[in-house]
Amino acid sequence: MHNENQPLIFEISKEGRIGYSLPELDVPEADLSSAIPAGLLREEPAALPEVSELDIMRHYTALSNRNHGIDSGFYPLGSCTMKYNPKINESVARLSGFADIHPLQDESSVQGAMALMHDLQEHLVEITGMDEVTLQSAAGAHGEWTALMMIRAFHESNGDHQRTKVIVPDTAHGTNPASASVAGFDTVTVKSGEDGLVDLDDLRRVAGEDTAALMLTNPNTLGLFEEHILEMAEIIHGVGGKLYYDGANLNAVMSKARPGDMGFDAVHLNLHKTFTGPHGGGGPGSGPVGVKKELVPFLPKPLLVKKEDLYTFDYDRPQAIGRVKPFYGNFGINVRAYSYIRSMGAEGLKLVSEYAVLNANYMMRRLAPYYDTPYEQHCKHEFVLSGRRQKKLGVRTLDIAKRLLDFGFHPPTVYFPLNVEEGMMIEPTETESKETLDAFIDAMIQIAKEVEETPEVVQEAPHTTVVSRLDETKAARKPVLKYVPKEQSEPVAVN
Repeated sequence: MHNENQPLIFEISKEGRIGYSLPELDVPEADLSSAIPAGLLREEPAALPEVSELDIMRHYTALSNRNHGIDSGFYPLGSCTMKYNPKINESVARLSGFADIHPLQDESSVQGAMALMHDLQEHLVEITGMDEVTLQSAAGAHGEWTALMMIRAFHESNGDHQRTKVIVPDTAHGTNPASASVAGFDTVTVKSGEDGLVDLDDLRRVAGEDTAALMLTNPNTLGLFEEHILEMAEIIHGVGGKLYYDGANLNAVMSKARPGDMGFDAVHLNLHKTFTGPHGGGGPGSGPVGVKKELVPFLPKPLLVKKEDLYTFDYDRPQAIGRVKPFYGNFGINVRAYSYIRSMGAEGLKLVSEYAVLNANYMMRRLAPYYDTPYEQHCKHEFVLSGRRQKKLGVRTLDIAKRLLDFGFHPPTVYFPLNVEEGMMIEPTETESKETLDAFIDAMIQIAKEVEETPEVVQEAPHTTVVSRLDETKAARKPVLKYVPKEQSEPVAVN
């Protein structure tokens, strides 16, 4: 279903119209039949729309205005830190000295770019409390896997081949057990207590000589700081395991607390979250990994190092787990993160954490009279609400999320974490004004009142969007890849 006021691009297509202008061919025309196998050549031209440049620009501009994004509205997606991307970072990343270099250039010709990356590594070492950092990993989950592969290599180098299990809390990000599995480990779940924190007795029960590592996010996925982290580190190190820090929630503790000081041996960071790289849309991401001294020999090679006054890539690393990404990380995202760190400074990053925590607690306390709050203690950068009382009136959390679209807000993460019934995870970040927070709070309060007075308004939402409520499961499993023009009865392939 589509809005009749905004026709599909096929509907504005007119034969003979073009949206581009190319110079006349000044080289011999290639014979594609000899270069491309006959089975891959089309018998007829693709059924593409024919529109003018003006029409196509207006069409895609109109589509972009329908999208939810950081620059267009509040995007409180819990567990993902969808924060504003400062435009100074974009300007710096577009400087020709960064944007126009090629990854195959000789090291001598890209010393400036290498200096930036090396300095970024040093900044991340200081922020995390680690001893060495590599920028090679392409994204968060890739960083998780990279760190676990190093931990595996460390244990095997010591002859500890029996360490086949990775402990993962039941509040962990979904990528944690998946990364452990891909790295060749079995996962063991450790339970959380009623306070939302790791149950230390259960941790002692599952930790043993077969433990390779504990994967932990602190603050955890409920937005709660693991107060007993030093005891947890003692338990894991006591059985010979390593502590791995999922850095997805670092936005809450930057310049306030360091994973290295908590006892962690390895950490990954999400530069596309905490450090303002553009997030979503398929990437690119960046997931640098930092480690303590014991794990440094196993960092993926090459490692960017400084020798005297020059920067170079060190390939002479016999214990390295190998290369985990072509070239050396997603350079453009690294440039943006470097710009962010240098423009903010240590005090600025500390304020980021303070405002992120303040905003989350402000929202949680204001919404507590209208929605259940499973955990009463102060949260960090994000918090979890429950729609249990709304469910009793016939309205589900998904209905509430859909209704928020009518107010122009992207919904928060819903039904996660799994141990919270009808959960809504909300992360306002530090970059939103009080006016924006209040507008979102007012919308949530109005929805809560609608649930009690006119529940059908919420159950049938959204009402103001271009399309009505979608069957999201069907859309994922059976995507529509064909379009039937009004004047035709046969579908035209558009995939």
